[in-house]
Amino acid sequence: MTKRIKYGLFGLLTLPVALSAHTTVRASIDSAAIMIGQQTVIHLDVSQDKNKKVQFPSFSEGLMPGIEVLSASKPDTEEVDDRIIRIKQDLLVTSFDSGLYYIPAIKFVVGKDTLRTNSLGLKVVTLPVDTVKKEFKDIKGVMKPEWVLADYYFIGLAILIFLFFVVWGIYAYLRYKKDKPFLITKAPEPQLPPHIKAVSELENIKKEKLWQQGREKDYYTRLTDVLRVYLTDRFGINALEMTSAEILNIIRCFPESQTVYQNLKNILELADIVKFAKWHPVPDENEQSMINAILFIDSTKPVELSPEELAKSVKLKNSKES
Repeated sequence: MTKRIKYGLFGLLTLPVALSAHTTVRASIDSAAIMIGQQTVIHLDVSQDKNKKVQFPSFSEGLMPGIEVLSASKPDTEEVDDRIIRIKQDLLVTSFDSGLYYIPAIKFVVGKDTLRTNSLGLKVVTLPVDTVKKEFKDIKGVMKPEWVLADYYFIGLAILIFLFFVVWGIYAYLRYKKDKPFLITKAPEPQLPPHIKAVSELENIKKEKLWQQGREKDYYTRLTDVLRVYLTDRFGINALEMTSAEILNIIRCFPESQTVYQNLKNILELADIVKFAKWHPVPDENEQSMINAILFIDSTKPVELSPEELAKSVKLKNSKES
């Protein structure tokens, strides 16, 4: 047996409507009067037999013109007793048009039957108008925005750039007044002559006593590296990338090395068999290699002219150019 009951003009009473022996549906609303834009909740309540399946309506297209459904909760089911279950669903609604709305009964489908809730009424009122000044007033006053540091990054950067140019301008002006360059450059450190640097490094190798500790390979590697750097700086050849044979072929062409060419050859040849053939020289050979290195450097270092000889050389060079 299906029966529908209305109460009053808008059906504001929310007594359940009995639609079958064990199925009832009803609707209720939290507030029947709201301010325009405010929200209220419509509660849907279904009591049914456990063996029956009720199909809830879809509100994707809204409830009715003028009333918007903001959200619909998932149906919540609870057991009343062994036979009856109760299903609830809440609709969050609002309206942006003032007026008196009649919400018709909401339809549910149970099998082949259609069930309807009671109808509802909703009154939507607008903002009151100041009849004296005839103007609208804000619901809330103008809010002052919160202070956020990121809003002032650009201003801070601009200030820093301005201060930088001011300080730089003052600095440049003071340097100009004192007839000094704008930028302070560090004077290059004086470089030691190649022969002095090489002899100093050979002295360090002697102090480390490498071959006395059985480290002949390290000893000859260090020794030849010092000689290769010296040859590069002194004669302008790329001795660091050359083999021993290539170095000897080039050095024999320099007049300065004629008297000590054999000393350099003995060092390089002995160093090669120690590094690549794992030869172990006797102590005398190790000491002689150091002596030969110092002798080669001392014999091929640039000739230092006295002030008188230097002046004479410059004068002779100028006379040739003229």
